[in-house]
This record gives sequence, C-alpha cells and structure tokens, in this order.
Amino acid sequence: MAKNLKIDKFAGVDISSAKLSLISGPCVLEDEGMVVDIAGYVAEICSDLAIPYIFKASFLKDNRTTHTSYMGPGLEQGLAMLQKVKEQVGVPVLSDVHCQHQVEAAAEVLDVLQIPAYLSKQTSLALACGRSGRAVNIKKGQFMAPDDIAVPLNKVLSAGGSEVLITERGTCFGYQDLVFDPRNLLRLRKFGYPIAADITHMVRIPGFTSTNPRGGLSEYVAPLARSAVALGCDFLFLEVHPQPGEALCDAQSMLSLQELRPLLEDCQQIAEVAERRD
Repeated sequence: MAKNLKIDKFAGVDISSAKLSLISGPCVLEDEGMVVDIAGYVAEICSDLAIPYIFKASFLKDNRTTHTSYMGPGLEQGLAMLQKVKEQVGVPVLSDVHCQHQVEAAAEVLDVLQIPAYLSKQTSLALACGRSGRAVNIKKGQFMAPDDIAVPLNKVLSAGGSEVLITERGTCFGYQDLVFDPRNLLRLRKFGYPIAADITHMVRIPGFTSTNPRGGLSEYVAPLARSAVALGCDFLFLEVHPQPGEALCDAQSMLSLQELRPLLEDCQQIAEVAERRD
C-alpha cells in the first residue's frame, strides 16, 4: 500500500512493505491490567496476521462534552501505564498531547505523539512535537479541508519532525454530525506521508444532541474500515474495548475485541487486492 512515500518507517513500523498496519486500543486509559490485556490480545492477532501494530490510548482526554465526563488518569499515571504496555507487550505506544508543556515528558515514553484533531492548528504544540524527536501523528481537524493539513504538517516539519502520519477522522457536516469523505484519503496522499483512517471517531455523534453523551454509530465501523483500506490507507485506526458499552469514553463507537480479528482478516484481503490493482 505504502508507495512513493517520503518515509519508509513510522515508529519502527516498516510501511514500505506492510500492506496494512494498525493503530488500536481503548479510547482512554482505564484500569492498568485491562489496558495491558487489551494490548496483548490485539498484538497476538496482529502477529498471527502479520499486521504491524501500534498501541493507542489517551492518558488524558481533554476534549469532553461535560466537565464531569471521565478524562483519564492524567499525564504521570497514564505514562506509567503506557510504559508497562511497552515493557510487557513489546509494541510501540501512542497517545495524545494537548499542550507544549506535556511534550517533553510524553516523549520520554511515547513512540508516537498525537496532535488531536481539535488542536491541529495549535502552532506551539505542533512545533514542540516536531522538536521532540518522536514520530508525530497529525489528526486532521473536523473543520479542515484536506489540503489545509499542509499548515500543521509544515509546522512539524519546520521544527525538525520527519516521521509523520496524517490521520483522516471525518468532516463536520451540518450540525453535530460527521461524515467520511473517501476522497480525502486520496487528497491527503499527495503530501507524500503515510495516511491513517480513524474509523471509530468517524462514527461519533458529538455534543449534547446525542441521546447518549458517549454516543456513536458502531454499526458503520466495519464497512467504513473496508472502504478506507480499498482506497489505500496505510494504517487503520480502530479503538477497541472488551465491553464497549461499559467503556468510560466513546462507549458507542468503539469496536468489541471479539469483532477485531474477522474485520482485520477482511481488510487484509482487500489490501492485497488493492495492491495487485496498483
């Protein structure tokens, strides 16, 4: 899939030869034991299927609808949990950073610093991530046209960043709704960096209009994932949980762990067909 890219590796993942790679984990860090178990479970699936894997979970979810919503364990405790994942499971780890003051501490543990979609225009954050020496995942803001990703991308590159991933996570449509415009993956590709499709955030129902403040349309995760792989994304970004309905964040949009293997098997076959047609 990853052809004619400016980089061959991202956080240790050889994207020049991998047909499909995965970024996956729970939305927010919860119980440490559960987090390590999830990482191990997904890592075993990916090992069986020869899919490179980066574990993802937020140590802090700062963009919440209400101030009473669960935000995560915070920087210090969260990074300690992510360090456990690295040590015990042996996979790269990714988490969000929300301000430049978090970057130095986060870069000591994380293999990938993620710039959240809502913060994709924050100059000081992008520059700090670029200076960190770590791989950087830039999530395209829901309010941005795909061509506008050049703005945060150039900030990261200007500060010395080189390993960059660009993530499509849906576009605002009307009021309190998101859509996946498949053209965006093709338009983002022109920048020459690997592309991820953040499927589980594309199906979110943000804001107070949802009957469930943790709401989403998880039934669309599988078909959108298949579509994104057919269009040649390098990474699938899928948030998973052993019991999504009981998750403390994004409960209605995460994929059940039991659903992950068959979906990845489907997507792997699609990736192979797409590669043969290139």
